[in-house]
Amino acid sequence: MPTRNGPRREPSAIMGLPSDMDTTSPDFTDLTLDELRIALAPDIAASAIFDGWSETALIAAAEIAGCDVDVAKLAFPGAKPMDMIAAWITSVDQAMAAQWPCERLATMKIRERIRTLVAFRLDAVAPIDEAVRRALAVMAQPHNARRSLKLGWRSADIMWRLAGDTATDYNHYTKRAILAGIYSATLAVFVNDDSQDKADTHAFLDRRIDGVMRFEKVKAQFIGKDREVPSLTRFLGRLRYPAR
Repeated sequence: MPTRNGPRREPSAIMGLPSDMDTTSPDFTDLTLDELRIALAPDIAASAIFDGWSETALIAAAEIAGCDVDVAKLAFPGAKPMDMIAAWITSVDQAMAAQWPCERLATMKIRERIRTLVAFRLDAVAPIDEAVRRALAVMAQPHNARRSLKLGWRSADIMWRLAGDTATDYNHYTKRAILAGIYSATLAVFVNDDSQDKADTHAFLDRRIDGVMRFEKVKAQFIGKDREVPSLTRFLGRLRYPAR
């Protein structure tokens, strides 16, 4: 069981942000409730190591951040675990986009772009993997399944957009579904990984990405760039207005 021994980690360490990035506490009175949720999320996650995703963690985070506890409770009415977890995931999404914008990824091959983004997310939460474990347990509850899938899809969509994906056909959906599955499976390995620097997790991630890349290569060869893909719209049109 985690203990509170040792100094508190700064948000930059928890979120995987550059050490020279300004981490001065914001003026919470100037933030909207949406902004406040994101601002408090890293400290809630750090507190969740000890207190779970609970009101106790929310109060501890507010005290750490220097935010009025009543205002923090207003941002998270009822201190619902999924609301706090969703805000944390959003904060990771934002940190990832800030650290790895499209322009920075553009020089890499597509495989490396995706691997870099997923690795950033893993490294960002590695210092508080117990919070991840607790979050996954909450997200796995049946009544949270739909929201959890939406959060996973949104993160996958952000990663693909940062990687430069502009697909609007069925590939748009398959790419995101596959990446969400890879990330989910990698997190399951991550929370049980005792290897140094989570080496086993990163090796697992590499194998999964390699497998997908091989599949995509075979699929591309099978379909062919010039092969006509059946149009659902055209098919429905023919049902309505059959050829004479």
